[in-house]
Amino acid sequence: MISEKANYIFEQAIADYHVYDATDQPIIRPYFNHPLENLLYKKCWIDTVQWHLEDEIRNPHIDPIVGLSLKRRIDESNQLRTDVVEEIDSFYLHYFTHVKPSKDARVNTESPAWALDRLSILSLKIYHMREETENTDASPQHIASCMDKLMVLLRQRKDLSRSIDELLEDIQAGRKYMKVYKQMKMYNDPMLNPVLYAQANSNA
Repeated sequence: MISEKANYIFEQAIADYHVYDATDQPIIRPYFNHPLENLLYKKCWIDTVQWHLEDEIRNPHIDPIVGLSLKRRIDESNQLRTDVVEEIDSFYLHYFTHVKPSKDARVNTESPAWALDRLSILSLKIYHMREETENTDASPQHIASCMDKLMVLLRQRKDLSRSIDELLEDIQAGRKYMKVYKQMKMYNDPMLNPVLYAQANSNA
């Protein structure tokens, strides 16, 4: 079951990051020789770094220059996240090349990699919500509220994990097929963002 493996790797990546708890810490690569596992770990590491960058940028007293720098890092992180998701989908497209879909096969609303993307984010929510349930400085009401939310997140992860496994089983059996669209993010592309290409033309 891919979801079991993915959840294990996501939890490992989050735990490894929190050993250092620093957004500039270079990524650890425990699965360097295992293509899919390496991509899953890399994906969650990027998500974990970005989670903490998002925390920092919401500081109401942040210096505007620091805030702008963080915003650019978050934009870069979003692009890296998308790139890795597309690499995971490429892995699965190749993996299922031999499968011939049945005549009535259907395409899913999202690809396997984007579903795994949501599973990675859920792992982060669970980790940090669990932290709040263990916060000895918080009120009993806060802890109870966070415990309720944690239970919902755990159920959500169970449901999403099952759905991912079923999707991959359906693709393997030809009941569904993969159809992947690139994200085509325009704001990072100097040929598609009018602000960037206007700037380039003015410097020409």
